[in-house]
Amino acid sequence: MRIVKNGDVHVSAPIGLTKKKVLEFINAHRDWIIEARKRTEAKVQARRDFYNQLPINTRSQTKEAKARLMEIVKPMIEAHAKEMGVKPEAVTAKKMISRWGQCDVKNRTLCFSVYLLLLPDWCQEHVVVHELCHLLEPSHNARFYALMTQYYPRWREARKHTKAICGGTQNR
Repeated sequence: MRIVKNGDVHVSAPIGLTKKKVLEFINAHRDWIIEARKRTEAKVQARRDFYNQLPINTRSQTKEAKARLMEIVKPMIEAHAKEMGVKPEAVTAKKMISRWGQCDVKNRTLCFSVYLLLLPDWCQEHVVVHELCHLLEPSHNARFYALMTQYYPRWREARKHTKAICGGTQNR
């Protein structure tokens, strides 16, 4: 049994278990459900509060945020790309809350979330190196993490810190 972001209860049960048994199980765990829903709502609210710190409700606010982000990440990209021997073809920014960045390996393009502006510079740098590493290794496999360790040894600490300050729900 688990509680999803919208507060719904999802129950997995073996095939053939009667509806009555499932309902009995749910009723027996009612207190847990109430507490889990409270914790889930608190996480959702913390995440909402985090992202609402960046005012990007208008086109001009969004444009300004993207420009500020590019001023920050482009020097990081230049320094790390040179060290790593890679060169992205293009770098863009957009409003993304499901991930901090993405790399299109085929087209060799990088895109970063404007919400990186809410992170400390060393966490921003972690995301930059992460996406640049994808130009060397597309998958999140052992080689990828070895590259992360080689080019940004603090990546684990940065990832942990980022998850802690944003509610821990963003993937990368």
